[in-house]
Amino acid sequence: MKNLGGLKYFLGIEVARSKQGIFLSQRKYVFDVLTKVGILECKSVDTPIVQNHRLGEYLDQAPTDKGRYQRLVGKLIYLLHTRLDIAYVVSVVSQFMHNPSEDHMDVVTQILRYLKSSPGNGLMFSKNSHSRINGYIDADWAGNISNRRSTSGYFMFVGVNLVTRRSKKQKMVAFSSAEA
Repeated sequence: MKNLGGLKYFLGIEVARSKQGIFLSQRKYVFDVLTKVGILECKSVDTPIVQNHRLGEYLDQAPTDKGRYQRLVGKLIYLLHTRLDIAYVVSVVSQFMHNPSEDHMDVVTQILRYLKSSPGNGLMFSKNSHSRINGYIDADWAGNISNRRSTSGYFMFVGVNLVTRRSKKQKMVAFSSAEA
């Protein structure tokens, strides 16, 4: 058996160790996706989705290439291992895998252009963090325009290290923003 040294790259995830801790990113994977899609030279954007977006099923629009859409959303889902900043918008676009329109593909392109602006972002697991537990939760109110269901999510940290997160569409319709 041969010792290959410390882990540097595994399943598309880059691992960098330092005195501060361990940093995980998918920078190379982001560049590979942008190159394959052909938008490596496009202009980047500052946000993964426009403010106050309203995506739904558009039966009057011509459908986009369903297979391409599903492949791109699948690549974005894989990026969620280290890119939690796109978790919400990826959950939005993944709701339309069965019948994507050009508007849905435009949002996927917006996400990719956002990733171009920050390809090296990732997760830092700090060595010297305090053992304080912090949680953050948020929800939209009736964010889905077709069924008026809300989406809620949370992040939990031990010190400065993210240990779990979740985003989920609520089972019932909220009648107020406080209820959402």
